[in-house]
Amino acid sequence: MNAAPADQIRLLDVQALDVRLQQLAHRRKSLPEHAEIESLSKDHTQLRDLLVASQTEESDCAREQTKAEQDVDQVRQRAVRDQQRLDSGAVTSSKDLENLQREITSLAKRQGDLEDVVLEVMERREAAQERAAELTERVSSVEAKIADATGRRDAAFNEIDTEAASVTREREVVAGAVPADLLKLYDKLRGQQGGVGAAKLYQRTCQGCRQELAISDLNEVRAAAPDTVVRCENCGRILVRTSDSGL
Repeated sequence: MNAAPADQIRLLDVQALDVRLQQLAHRRKSLPEHAEIESLSKDHTQLRDLLVASQTEESDCAREQTKAEQDVDQVRQRAVRDQQRLDSGAVTSSKDLENLQREITSLAKRQGDLEDVVLEVMERREAAQERAAELTERVSSVEAKIADATGRRDAAFNEIDTEAASVTREREVVAGAVPADLLKLYDKLRGQQGGVGAAKLYQRTCQGCRQELAISDLNEVRAAAPDTVVRCENCGRILVRTSDSGL
């Protein structure tokens, strides 16, 4: 393949722009905010799960407390009715009086036991409320950190994308001046060689693979016409000759 020396050198400009686009894409993908957001999101999920569990526990305790208080109220009302019957003198049988007094005593113990249950449930409910309040604050804190990291990431995205768009436009202009067959070969090699399809020959060394050309290969490059598109024997990339190639 033949191409004017100026077109071959122009290919280095295209390569430099492609490298810059690769760098921008890598930077976009490797922003520290990505890992930060991922870590914070995991924390947020865990905290939300703990918060839901605490809220569920508080809700369960609330229902349990209501039920226990209703049980206390029922026993208290029964005891009041029994005491009223006892005080009214309506019960005259000694056996009935004994049974009534025994029931009042039993109800008093039952009421005391139920009131202890109410207190125990109230303590558990209060602990769950405090835990839920603490977790709510922690969730809000993590959400604020995620919002901050997301804002910084999006700002970096905007900066990178703006530069990438500018470089892409410049690349279109420069590549548009390169012969189609030369550009096609370059793009093919770039896909095969990790994004570098053309490299400068500098002081007898290919800047693509960083290897010095063997004497025989160097002699072939020296003998090639200026418009001949030469390739590096080591890596296969297009080898662009310039005044500082050491030929």
